Amino acid sequence: MNEQRIFEELLALLEADGVNIRNEPLGGSGGGLCTIKGEHIFFVDTQATSAEMAATCAEAVSKLLDIETLYIRPQVRQFIENHSNQITY
Repeated sequence: MNEQRIFEELLALLEADGVNIRNEPLGGSGGGLCTIKGEHIFFVDTQATSAEMAATCAEAVSKLLDIETLYIRPQVRQFIENHSNQITY
């Protein structure tokens, strides 16, 4: 399974949880989860690679969802687990 397909599945998980998805050109290394007036919004940086956005999305999924209670394809689950503990500066 490639990063684009993993990214699409991760976005679907966020959407199913009520997260608003917004696509914006943010310079190639932006994007991510934020909360505005109590609403979760995930910004997709349309200038970033699908691999970068998949990793950012995996972090958001791990913060918002209890992945142990959801059915998630094994490849996607492994991707989330591999990227949920990354620290970025």
